[in-house]
Amino acid sequence: MNLLMTIVYKEFKSYFLSPIAYVFISVYLILTNFLFFQTFFVQNLSSMRAYFEIIPWVFILFLPAITMRTWAEEQKNRTLELLLTWPIPDGTIVLGKFLAALLILLLTLLLSCTVPITIMLLGNPDGGVIIGSYAGAALLGASYIAIGMWISSLTENQIIAFIGTAMFILVFLLIGNEVVTTFIPSSLVPLFDYLSIATHFQSISRGVIDSRDIIYYLSIIIFFLYLNRKSLERRKW
Repeated sequence: MNLLMTIVYKEFKSYFLSPIAYVFISVYLILTNFLFFQTFFVQNLSSMRAYFEIIPWVFILFLPAITMRTWAEEQKNRTLELLLTWPIPDGTIVLGKFLAALLILLLTLLLSCTVPITIMLLGNPDGGVIIGSYAGAALLGASYIAIGMWISSLTENQIIAFIGTAMFILVFLLIGNEVVTTFIPSSLVPLFDYLSIATHFQSISRGVIDSRDIIYYLSIIIFFLYLNRKSLERRKW
């Protein structure tokens, strides 16, 4: 546990030793607030549904920027080999980097609480739906982070890691979209719909906490963290 917390602290601190964390948090808050309040006063509804509808797409732009450096930078600086020689299990290293990136995401979501506070001052929104939506956003972001870390482990080029993560996630978002499902056999539509990240997030963002959605996101996170660990083991060999 001490080793894990040491890695988490080291990685979390490293985000703030560079402009990445500051730029990510600032631009995210400015962009999401601008996009949301641009339509909020027009619709005249005390609801954050429109806010969470844009979250999956905004995350595509920002979370790959957080994860692209997790392993690509280690490989480029030739520090990965040194890291892998330490008497620390690979799984602990992977989990430590994942939790550090997740803390950045949770901090960002926490700082966005000015949005629900503003809405509560102007109206009477459903607090349960807002809390459930934030939980869904955290699970969604954690899934993006796990995917991004795995792709970062496959290359030493951060730009390739960023683009690869964004494109991979985009496929997961669009796979259940009508534009895609209209061109596949009807028997495969339920499968594509289940595999879509957007489908499960839409359910949670409506305030419906379904165990199937939680299991889906946890499965995505565990699976890609497992692939990440296997990628490190391959590099050892």
